Amino acid sequence: MSVQQPIVVNSMQQTSPTKTQEATNDIDLMALFGALVDRKFFIAIVTAVFMLAGVFIAMYSTPIFQATAMIQVEESSGSVPGFDDMAGMFESSSKSITEIELLKSRSVIGEAVDTLKLDIVAQPNLFPVIGGRSYRKFNPINEGDLAEPSYGATSYAWGGEQIEIFKFNVPKYAIGTVFTLVAEDENNISLLNSDGDVILTGMLGDALTNGQFELTVSKLVARPSTTFTISRKNRLNTILELQSAINASEKGKDSGIVNLSYQHENPEYAETVLNKIAEIYVLNNVERNSAEAKKSLDFLEVQLPEIKKQLEVSEKLFNDYQKNKKSVNITLETQGVLEQIVELETKLQDLDLKRLEMSRKFKRNHPNYQGILEQISAVEQQRDALASKVKKLPETQQKLLRLTRDVQVGNEIYMSLLSKVQELDIVRAGTVGNVRIIDVAEVNTTQPVKPKKALIAVMATMLGAMLAIAIVLIQKAMHKGVEDPNEIEAIGLPVYASVPFSSFQDELTGLDKLRNKNKNKNTKGILAAVNPADLSIEALRSLRTSLHFAMMESKNNVIAISGPSPGVGKSFISSNLAVVLAQSDQKVLVIDADMRKGYMQKQFELNWENGLSDYLSGRLPLSKTIKQTSVENLHIVTRGMIPPNPSELLMHPRFEELVNVVKKDYDIVLIDTPPILAVTDAAIIGNHAGSTLIVTRFGQNHIREIELTRNRFEQNGVDVKGVVFNGVLKKASNAYGYYGYYNYEYKSDK
Repeated sequence: MSVQQPIVVNSMQQTSPTKTQEATNDIDLMALFGALVDRKFFIAIVTAVFMLAGVFIAMYSTPIFQATAMIQVEESSGSVPGFDDMAGMFESSSKSITEIELLKSRSVIGEAVDTLKLDIVAQPNLFPVIGGRSYRKFNPINEGDLAEPSYGATSYAWGGEQIEIFKFNVPKYAIGTVFTLVAEDENNISLLNSDGDVILTGMLGDALTNGQFELTVSKLVARPSTTFTISRKNRLNTILELQSAINASEKGKDSGIVNLSYQHENPEYAETVLNKIAEIYVLNNVERNSAEAKKSLDFLEVQLPEIKKQLEVSEKLFNDYQKNKKSVNITLETQGVLEQIVELETKLQDLDLKRLEMSRKFKRNHPNYQGILEQISAVEQQRDALASKVKKLPETQQKLLRLTRDVQVGNEIYMSLLSKVQELDIVRAGTVGNVRIIDVAEVNTTQPVKPKKALIAVMATMLGAMLAIAIVLIQKAMHKGVEDPNEIEAIGLPVYASVPFSSFQDELTGLDKLRNKNKNKNTKGILAAVNPADLSIEALRSLRTSLHFAMMESKNNVIAISGPSPGVGKSFISSNLAVVLAQSDQKVLVIDADMRKGYMQKQFELNWENGLSDYLSGRLPLSKTIKQTSVENLHIVTRGMIPPNPSELLMHPRFEELVNVVKKDYDIVLIDTPPILAVTDAAIIGNHAGSTLIVTRFGQNHIREIELTRNRFEQNGVDVKGVVFNGVLKKASNAYGYYGYYNYEYKSDK
């Protein structure tokens, strides 16, 4: 024999506000943890679904590879030979940060875009979701091998397909629009717009045009009917996107080493783009460093023909004069003056060339420019001093001196400029710049940088777990049903008994799979009679004991049982409590006063005919309505025919007469009433009963609803004796609170 300890709360127990508040504070966090334990299977399922989704995403995501390169930036030094005396003319220095910005400039990136035609995007159409993985996994044995199409989807690329576009020009309105290129039979191709209309058609390699669109496909490897997407992007947007995608950073402070990286799903594409950018950057750097030499060379090349022309004129005048004077020669004195004058004139011409070069670089008030002017002024003074000596010579010697001077000065200047032009040309051709490529772009194809498969799986799993926990906690926060009898007692209503949920009752009524459909419509048998050892029945036995003492002060032995709303288990409590009372040798009468939806007759396997409504309407005497049940000492008055006016019938004097008769003939009279918040029948019946009990459902009735139920009875002059807490589930959220420790089961060993 087994004895089970029910869940019982003493109605006389007093709890101080301080202890109640402390208990509430302790329960809050533990109850949340318990709610998670209650929903552990839901949390596990959601987490598993997200984990599988993460694994799927990691497996089928397009891998991203990273190409890396290295460039060295050196400090520029030295100047152009032949111009060392011109301070600052060829000096330049570049910092790594400056070079990084130059490398990512629109001029460099734009040239790479134009050279590689990066603003033309062409790629094969892949089968949704799994097509990318199949395309990447295909390894052709021979050039031109193609993977066999799966699922009969021949229009998709499955591996080995290639396309190269030599030219694709579109009108401005079509920039950014995606077109479809179809590989036809015998190397024919067709270009379709988004509506499927043919724009261009022709042979592979031909320049196709219709006046607005121009297309030349240089290479196409695909089976017939395979489709490709092709578009012409905006050039500036392409440059800006590439600028953002290129990562350049200095390795260590002031190291002069710049690391470059570029990520793309195609490793060959990443290498090509990064190498081209580095190559263009180095060439631009060389051109930038040789720019000063080129400017000087251009200047000298302009001046050189003028000097040569002047020299030729001077030589002609000198020769003509000698012919006219028949080979007149200068004296030794004149020769000495001539050498000095030639030296000064040569120096003066050289300084004048430097002044012209300076005027292109500096303003007139610049110190370097002013220094040249001072030198020119000093030389001119020396020349003027010699001019006075020349005036003392004979006229023939003076003119011969001037002509000889012009020839020699012009020849000296011309030879000097010619020598500098050659030197500058050599310098320009030999300039190597102050940057150089240390490592060309290369990709590690065995280890893509994205996606991080393990990280994706872990993050997806964590996200699923957090989402499931959040859902559970939100549902817990939004759930307003009372799950702790302490909450009911906190509003001043004693809880006479907490009746655990009985799975056997579900099996008995066939509602284990249909709890939310047609509730209590197929009830057969009473749990207290079929399985008297059930834990729920043990709780009702404790309720029987509590009622014995509670009814000592009641005006009669009639107990009205009601509830806030339908579905709380009033009929279950009424019928099984009646059986428990009858089993204790008490004569019990159960009255099904729910004349609208009463179904208690089904539990006792009786018919609803000849019931309460028939007596109250005067159709039958009371003796004809009382039926004997299969349980000894237990009688029942069924609901009878459904009347149109149940409340009016209950207010008829016959109901009061019925109560007065049966309370004398029976030890206990239980009246099962409709829910008080739905109809007023329960308040009418409560005025005739000595005790009124409210049945509430675990997790279903809100505390405010229970308060409203009590208030509704009190407004009608009915004092609620207490509450029966029905359908209590053993949940971890309760087990971690104080109430969970009251849930014990005590059985004998067999």
